[in-house]
Amino acid sequence: MNLQPKELLTEQDVRRGLKMVIGDGLASETMTTLTGGAFIIAMAILLGANNVQLGLIAALPTMVNVFQLISIWLVRRFNNRRGITVICSLLARLPLIFIGMLPLLMPGIVTIDLIIPILFFYYLSGAVAGASWNSWMKDLVPEKQLGAFFAKRSSLMQSLNVALSLLVALGVDYIRKHYPAFELNLYGYMFIVAGIAGLTGTLALASTPEPKTIFPKENLFVMLSRPLKDPNFRRLLVFNSAWVFAVNIAAPFFTVFMMRSMGLGLSYIIGLNILSQVSSIFTIRVWGLFADRYSNKTIIAIGAPIYILCLIGWCFVGIYTQLWANLLLLAVIHLLMGFANAGINLSLTNIGLKLAPTADSIVYLSTKNIVTAVFSALAPLAGGVLADYFTGRHLKVDAEWGGPRWTKALHLIELQDFSFLFLFGALLALIAVNRLGRVKETGEVEKDVVVRIMRSTLRHNLKESFLIGNLMNGYSQIRNVFRRKFF
Repeated sequence: MNLQPKELLTEQDVRRGLKMVIGDGLASETMTTLTGGAFIIAMAILLGANNVQLGLIAALPTMVNVFQLISIWLVRRFNNRRGITVICSLLARLPLIFIGMLPLLMPGIVTIDLIIPILFFYYLSGAVAGASWNSWMKDLVPEKQLGAFFAKRSSLMQSLNVALSLLVALGVDYIRKHYPAFELNLYGYMFIVAGIAGLTGTLALASTPEPKTIFPKENLFVMLSRPLKDPNFRRLLVFNSAWVFAVNIAAPFFTVFMMRSMGLGLSYIIGLNILSQVSSIFTIRVWGLFADRYSNKTIIAIGAPIYILCLIGWCFVGIYTQLWANLLLLAVIHLLMGFANAGINLSLTNIGLKLAPTADSIVYLSTKNIVTAVFSALAPLAGGVLADYFTGRHLKVDAEWGGPRWTKALHLIELQDFSFLFLFGALLALIAVNRLGRVKETGEVEKDVVVRIMRSTLRHNLKESFLIGNLMNGYSQIRNVFRRKFF
C-alpha cells in the first residue's frame, strides 16, 4: 500500500479521508474502552498489583508523551505523517493481542510484572503515532469544518464509550459472580478484541490521504527552548504542572478505592463514570461560551475550587453504613467533577493556545504537553508510594453530645488508606490554584462578576426551559397581586 503524501487532494479525497478518520476514531475508542480505565485496573488488581504498580499503570499514558519528541524528529526527517502514524499504530496495537493471548495460552506465567513492560511499549508507540496524527489532521480537515467535524467525531466516540463500557462492565460482574475462575480469561478476550479493533482502525488510517507538507529543519532543542524563555508562558507551565500533579496524585486511585475499600462492582463504577461524562458533555458548551466571552483564567478560577471540594468529598465516601447513602454521595461527586473538569480542561487547552504566538503555536503547545506529561506521570507514582505508607493508618474524628437522659455520638469523618491521599491531593490543588494569579491573560474579568452573571443566566434558563421556572414565575405573580391588594 502506498503511504506517500499527495501533492494535491481533491474534494473527493478529503471527503473519503474524513470518513476514514471517523472509522478510525470508533475503532480506537473500542480499543481504549476495553483496555483502559476501570477495566485495566480491575485486571491489575486480579493479578495482585500493589499500589505503586497501580500508580505506574495510571502514569504510563502520560509518561510516554515525553517521547513525542521522537515523532517531531521523524516528521521533520521524512515528511510522511501518514506512514509514521500507520507504522507506529501497528506497533502499538499488536501488543494488545499478545497480552490477550497470555492468560489463554500461558495462564501460569501471567504476572503484572510481565504486563507493565508490554503496556509501556503500547503507550509509547501510540504517543509517537498520536503526535504525527495531530499534525496530519490539521492539514487534512478543512479549517471551516474543523470544529464541526471533531465535535461529530467526539460525540460518536463518547456515545460508543458509554454503551460499550456499561455493557462490558455488566458482563464482567456477571462472570465474577457466577464463573470467577474465568475472569482473567475474559480480560484476555477483551484485549484480543481491542487489538483487532485497533488494527481495523490502522487500516482505515492507511486509506486516508495526506496532503504533502515540507517542514523546516530547525534544531529541535533550540525550537523547544523558546517557550521556556517566555516569562508569562513559563508561569502558565508552573501552574499547569502543579495542577496536573495535584489531580493525578489522587484521581487514578478513585477506581482502586471503590473496588478495594468499598467492594463495588464494575457496573457501579462504570455507571458513575458515565454520570461524570454526561455532566461534562452537557456543560462544556456553557463553559466554552463564558470562556470566549470573559477569560479562560476566570473559568479555571471557578472550576478549580469545585474540583477541590470534590476531592475533599471523597474523604467522606464509605463512612456511611448504608450502600445507598455512599452511592448518592458518589453520584453527587461525579456530577460535580464532570462539571468542573469540563471547564478546567477546556480552559487549560484554550489558554495555552491563547498565550502561544501564532508563528510558534505548535512549538509552544508541544513544550507544554511534554512538561506537563512529566508531572502527570510522576503524580500517580507518588500517589502509590503514599497509599502504601498510609495503609494501616487512620484518623477518626467524632462529636459527642451528652445530657442528663441521653448521649448522642456523631461520626464526622474517618481518614484511612486512600482517604489521606485524597485530602493530600486537595491541599496540593489548593496550592496550585494560588499560582494561577501570576498568569496574565488579556480580557480577564473578576471571578465574582462572572459567577454572578452565570447565576443570572442559569436562573433565566431555568425560567425559560423548566417547570421550576414556571413555578417561580407563578409565585412572583401571586406575590405581586397580594402586594397590590393589601399593601
